[in-house]
Amino acid sequence: QLYLAESGGDSVQAGGALRLTCEVSGYHYMSYCLAWFRQAPGKEREGVAGLYTAGERPYYSDSVKGRFTISEDNAKRTLYLQMNNLKAEDTAMYYCAAIPFGGYSDYNCLTVDFHYWGQGTQVTVSS
Repeated sequence: QLYLAESGGDSVQAGGALRLTCEVSGYHYMSYCLAWFRQAPGKEREGVAGLYTAGERPYYSDSVKGRFTISEDNAKRTLYLQMNNLKAEDTAMYYCAAIPFGGYSDYNCLTVDFHYWGQGTQVTVSS
């Protein structure tokens, strides 16, 4: 069992930056898929950044590529999402997700069916 808790959401002006944090607790596994998703009112949930802890590189959606960076601190069991050059269309509830996982090193974790989710943190960007 894993437990996830997000923080760092806020209201910012367009062009600003935020860093979201997701603390992971519970059982320790060898490796994980970790990801950030978002959902705006009236829209489907979107995977924006995924990271395989034993992998080579993260994956990003086209909508955030070049602006967002996903990273993790294994010792602190914490996942981050650095969001730069924020746009009004980035406004959404942001969720972190995790699942124990073992696969090939270049696996795209945005394609995984995640079992564990946080409660979400709200990001609002005003133009």
